[in-house]
Amino acid sequence: MKDLENKLNDTQYQAATAIDGASLIIAGAGSGKTRTLTYRIAYMISKGIAPQNILALTFTNKAAKEMRERIKSITGWQNSYSLWMGTFHSIFSRILRKEAAAINFTENFTIYDTADSRNLIKSIIRELGYDDTKYKPNEIQSRISKAKNTLITPQVYAASAQLLNEDTLHRKPYFINIYSAYEQRCKLANAMDFDDLLLNTNILFHKNPDILGKYQNQFKYILIDEYQDTNYSQYLIVKKLAEKHGNICVVGDDAQSIYAFRGARIENILNFRNDYPEYKEFKLEQNYRSTQTIVNAANSIIKNNSNQLKKTCFSKSEIGEKISLINAFTDQEEGFLVVNSISDMIYRKRASYSNFAILCRTNAQSRIFEDALRRKNIPYKIYGGLSFYQRAEIKDFTAYLRLCINHNDDEAFKRIINYPARGIGNTTMERLQIFANKEQKSLFDAIKSDNFHESEIKNATQNKLRDFIAFIESFTAKAFTADAFEFANELAFASGIIADLKQDISPEGKSRYENIDSLMNAIKEFCDNEKNNNDNQSDFLVTINEYLDNLALITDADNEKEEDRNKVSLMTVHQAKGLEYDYIYIAGMEENIFPSNVNNLSLNDIEEERRLFYVALTRAKIKVNISFAQSRYRWGKIENNNVSRFVREIDGEFLETKPDVESVKPKLNIETYSSRNYENTASRPANTTTTFIKRPVLNQHKHSENFAASDYRDIRIGMRIEHERFGYGKVVDIDKYEPDGRMIVMFDDNTKKTLIFKFAKVRIVR
Repeated sequence: MKDLENKLNDTQYQAATAIDGASLIIAGAGSGKTRTLTYRIAYMISKGIAPQNILALTFTNKAAKEMRERIKSITGWQNSYSLWMGTFHSIFSRILRKEAAAINFTENFTIYDTADSRNLIKSIIRELGYDDTKYKPNEIQSRISKAKNTLITPQVYAASAQLLNEDTLHRKPYFINIYSAYEQRCKLANAMDFDDLLLNTNILFHKNPDILGKYQNQFKYILIDEYQDTNYSQYLIVKKLAEKHGNICVVGDDAQSIYAFRGARIENILNFRNDYPEYKEFKLEQNYRSTQTIVNAANSIIKNNSNQLKKTCFSKSEIGEKISLINAFTDQEEGFLVVNSISDMIYRKRASYSNFAILCRTNAQSRIFEDALRRKNIPYKIYGGLSFYQRAEIKDFTAYLRLCINHNDDEAFKRIINYPARGIGNTTMERLQIFANKEQKSLFDAIKSDNFHESEIKNATQNKLRDFIAFIESFTAKAFTADAFEFANELAFASGIIADLKQDISPEGKSRYENIDSLMNAIKEFCDNEKNNNDNQSDFLVTINEYLDNLALITDADNEKEEDRNKVSLMTVHQAKGLEYDYIYIAGMEENIFPSNVNNLSLNDIEEERRLFYVALTRAKIKVNISFAQSRYRWGKIENNNVSRFVREIDGEFLETKPDVESVKPKLNIETYSSRNYENTASRPANTTTTFIKRPVLNQHKHSENFAASDYRDIRIGMRIEHERFGYGKVVDIDKYEPDGRMIVMFDDNTKKTLIFKFAKVRIVR
């Protein structure tokens, strides 16, 4: 810590060393906030503050792990391991396990993931006899999550005439019944979903002042990363914990607040000064990631938001290349042009695939780019696809592990009761569920009950169920005393899963078997890491319960495989938050796509969409490319689109002019155009900012009266053709003879264009 001033810039140093009282660190994109937080914690420890008195909350395991490793390198493993550092959910689940009895849970409660939660909701809707097209499980799950994150329990919900009236108006009057049943079944299963980890922590502290006091005394210093992403529930917990000592440091960037759809409140960071009037403010404005052009372009966008904490980000890196605009006639051509650009950059810059990312507003846009990447044989990976831990065989085996720890975990029970097959079908499960509901017991306990013989299940099947219960109980005894890897390995063989997977010799079967092997390796690696963190103490035991707790809180970003690293990344902008790439392509920059559904957006919604675009721009280190299509298919019909208002807001001096149009000055007033609409720009207001360059109307080709388009199958490389608008040219390349195939034409005005056969109207001249 002696040369701390040499490791940080002036503002970072001030933020890292002002450890007493309330601090707000406004950290622009790429400004070194993780570095600042890391050194702030290390500085605290160097000043004699005990690590166990420091609470550091992040939003990803990856961020927590990175910070812990850096602190470990500065202060030693023991200090870093003693910190209370992790995601909100991991820290609060740790507290809840310690204090579970106070809220009528046991410390071995299961954490339901999104799939478990949705499956339970599906079951409840079916059991209550409701129409699942009216009460859609995904929608119900989202509504329950929203209620929990605003601390509205089923009891509070049922007492609110306003909420019940709104449900009636939206033709979902029985939502409260589903919500109430969901809460009861989770409690019965000794399970919490992700939102419960926050809700129950609030309930724990509210109903138990002594427990709250204990943690207030322990956490003398609190640090929160990405504070702009906190929701109401997280905000209240942190506020309660900081009440006694007032040593709270929040780091964030209101310009990157993009998660309102999942409950994040930008007000939390905007109003920090109201919660802590004597706060100190630090602005990290120097961007170490991006070129000056990218940073300045991002500034020119975000200045249009009225609801923000003012800052002026800057970069001392090279000026860098201007932003390229890829103007396509169709969405198919957009995919072709973007991927061609990537291919060209890889060739010219000798860049790796991993240096590139294509960012879309929605997942649905990715298909076109996937198709284009496949045609070019460019390897790619999609974020937000099926996670390793969501694969069927992984879910099956972890359900065995979960049930051994928590017998009341009904979702785990239902998943494995007939895997491997033991002759227990849907009819049996329906009768078992009816019996369990009647007895108000979990499925496991219902089978163990003295009057189980009164259920309508056949005697032979009852015996099979009891045998299954006995098998699980035999492993439960070992779960808390055996090494996690040894326990999992023994269970995998004893359950019959390994034998079942080995029987399937198909490539898919082999892949499933290898996935279980990969899971075993992950468990072994977890055990080794935990032992290493405890200085390799020979008697240190890592149990399967500890592994499951870690597993429940893992995100996709924490599990990137080595073979996925050198690939082009394809993801939504939301998924790109926190990531960085040399070259970024922001696709589909059109009104009603980005921003989305413009007619239904409020001013606050538009500002959040603008922040989302700001996040997309600031992911890039070297170069940004923005693409848009003049027309695209929507629900089977071609729609014409206007370029996004956000592209029009970029200061023109940071944009490239297109090579196939006449040269113009930067800030020239330009009107957008569609493939069939070339409007005159004379009436455009004089202060309009340039966005992209339109082809001059005067050069539009007047085709001959007898013009008739030729069949694309007759067109060959080298032929001279006439286009209905662009005039005469020569075909220089063709990729394939199919309706969505493309030909490249060099026209007589020295412009080169890529035309899609099914849209292009050309006549063979010779």
